[in-house]
Amino acid sequence: MELVDLLERKTEEIGADKTLLLVDDDEPFLRRLTKAMEKRGFKVESAGSVAAGRAIATARPPAYAVVDLRLTDGNGLDVVEVLNDKRPDCRVVVLTGYGAIATAVAAVKIGATDYLSKPADASDIMNALLASGDDLPPPPENPMSADRVRWEHIQRVYELCDRNVSETARRLNMHRRTLQRILAKRSPK
Repeated sequence: MELVDLLERKTEEIGADKTLLLVDDDEPFLRRLTKAMEKRGFKVESAGSVAAGRAIATARPPAYAVVDLRLTDGNGLDVVEVLNDKRPDCRVVVLTGYGAIATAVAAVKIGATDYLSKPADASDIMNALLASGDDLPPPPENPMSADRVRWEHIQRVYELCDRNVSETARRLNMHRRTLQRILAKRSPK
């Protein structure tokens, strides 16, 4: 019952304008996040590229946005810049699988509200979107273990390399046989 009450309270915090733009080139992730955010009360528009994200941001600037940093056709920060120009009050969360301090600083400088590393779940994203002022969102209740985050990162790079073990090992600077052993195991909890 507490979870239902929490979701209702968060839905009230969204405000009158519930428009949300999601920009990510990972289609399964985008579909899951779209459904999850719609259940939380947002009116979601999604885009799979920088070009599509910029077009939506220009035509219908949303109140909220979640933008992936690295997209197949460019940098998600280009979408953040358009959002900041068209609607300065838009609350933007930047997601990335390649967390680095330099990109976090760049994202915040051009108008992002927060910066989260992938994989982030819908609750973490919603907390970041609705955090007010200088208040930080609460820490996640069930954070992933370091082993799980590492495994997720390896899986993402593996998929980006079209499941090519040798290329993935080269990009991760790891021995191919070590990578094969990691990929053969189940995901950690």
